Amino acid sequence: MTRTSTYTWSCASRSISIGTRTLIMGVLNVTPDSFSDGGAYANIDRAVQHALDMHARGADMIDIGGESSRPGAEPVSEAEELNRTIPVIRALRVKLDCPISIDTTKSAVAKAAIQSGADIINDISACRLDPDMIPLTAETGAGVVLMHMQGDPRSMQKNPQYTDVVHDIIALLQKHIDDLLALHIKPDQLIVDPGIGFGKSVADNYELLRRLHEFKTLDRPILVGPSRKSFIGKLLDLPPQERLEGTLAAAVAAIMNGADILRVHDVQAVQRAVRVTDAITGKLLVDKL
Repeated sequence: MTRTSTYTWSCASRSISIGTRTLIMGVLNVTPDSFSDGGAYANIDRAVQHALDMHARGADMIDIGGESSRPGAEPVSEAEELNRTIPVIRALRVKLDCPISIDTTKSAVAKAAIQSGADIINDISACRLDPDMIPLTAETGAGVVLMHMQGDPRSMQKNPQYTDVVHDIIALLQKHIDDLLALHIKPDQLIVDPGIGFGKSVADNYELLRRLHEFKTLDRPILVGPSRKSFIGKLLDLPPQERLEGTLAAAVAAIMNGADILRVHDVQAVQRAVRVTDAITGKLLVDKL
């Protein structure tokens, strides 16, 4: 078991305390083709209501994505991604005062999202695909999730290879951190995500969860997104909508090994598992309950 360090995550105009308890990032896909819930929240009113429901059930922040990053997914245009995400962010910000994250690799989308009320940029490319993402981050002071991905969504699951999956990913994330710090990004803007399911074999994903504590050498908060992913489905031979128990097991293991934030679809169930796990790890004090 690894006790979590405490951090302050600087996210534009707000600061998020990390480490006193495990935080939950609720997933809101406003896409027609996401692997788990594609098309379910393409309507603005349904999307906003789902975000409100997730927050009421325990989500500390909402992550909004307008482009599927499932294996084999094709990219969408900047205009389409803006059209999908920005109206939802604007409508949600009026109703909800919690951190909002934009899941994008495009700086124009990230900029519009921040102008509309988002606080965090969740970039699966670790700010590598769009050269304007780094100066935007420096200018806005937004929080950034640096995720590891081998290849891109179209190719990432075509025989991914590592010498040592944990050591290799730590080294790459450390390089990304160093590159951003050299370009005047503040260290407290950054958190890391090992990228469960993004260019990893089934065995790689389980090893990442087992050895997650090793990512503490990066001295940044750790976000993990195991929710409903194929490493669970392939082990249990289940479709995405039937992977809750596997997601809960992965979430508990992630917390026990040092995760600070969990990115999930099934917020209420995960929140209940998180509270019990936090009590076991000592994050949640139970002596007065």
